[in-house]
Amino acid sequence: MAENSKIEWTDHTFNPWVGCTKVSPACDGCYAENLMANRLGRVEWGAGEDRQRTSESNWRKPLAWNKAAAGRTGATFVFCASLADVFDNEVDDLWRRDLFKLIRATPNLTWLLLTKRIGNVLKMTDPMRGNPLLPDNVAIGATIANQEEYDRDNWKLKVVKEKREPVFTFGSFEPLLSPIRLDAHAPDWIITGGETDQGAHKARYADPEWFRSLQYQCASLNRPFFMKQMSRKAEIPDDLLVRQWPVDRAALAQGGEE
Repeated sequence: MAENSKIEWTDHTFNPWVGCTKVSPACDGCYAENLMANRLGRVEWGAGEDRQRTSESNWRKPLAWNKAAAGRTGATFVFCASLADVFDNEVDDLWRRDLFKLIRATPNLTWLLLTKRIGNVLKMTDPMRGNPLLPDNVAIGATIANQEEYDRDNWKLKVVKEKREPVFTFGSFEPLLSPIRLDAHAPDWIITGGETDQGAHKARYADPEWFRSLQYQCASLNRPFFMKQMSRKAEIPDDLLVRQWPVDRAALAQGGEE
């Protein structure tokens, strides 16, 4: 994985625009804000601040990835909007429409749309509201940092799965800020990780037992578990170095099911 990405659970990372507003405790040490706003001075984070669309040359990259993926036996993953949120209320609806058009034009890619605004997905993909339908080659994920967010947002993700039928759903439990108890409707794929220092923000500690609990629960629920990193760049214990995928990637590339 990580062909054109520094993120271990994807082949490519694509940002259609940059900029966002913090809406969760998980956002306190936002790496995107630290990079784009604090270090590069490219955009300001926050409500009412402009989001900045990326270049046309950047928008052409997924077309090349799609062409390369055509000859592969396994699915190719694209994590979309690591420096933004596709379902941000302050993003121009036309930009989202353009993004969905690009996604439809790249059917050999499986796009991973991760959001902290899972409650916006249904309305922003509702043609009755004048919005485009969710493309067929999209997986939808929600960022979940603690039990409160899981209890609030996991059912919203479940409804998205039922009504929009994404390829699969996933939960990004990163940064993990508390132990979390899953239920029978947990996301199809669980990605988890600790926090690292970002500028003035010092990484919050995550107990290894929180990750072990999630790993055990995933095994019980038959959910693949992906351990990305420990907090504060600590080494991952051998028993937690588990990196499982959400589907049979070869079957997914052929339009099959797990």
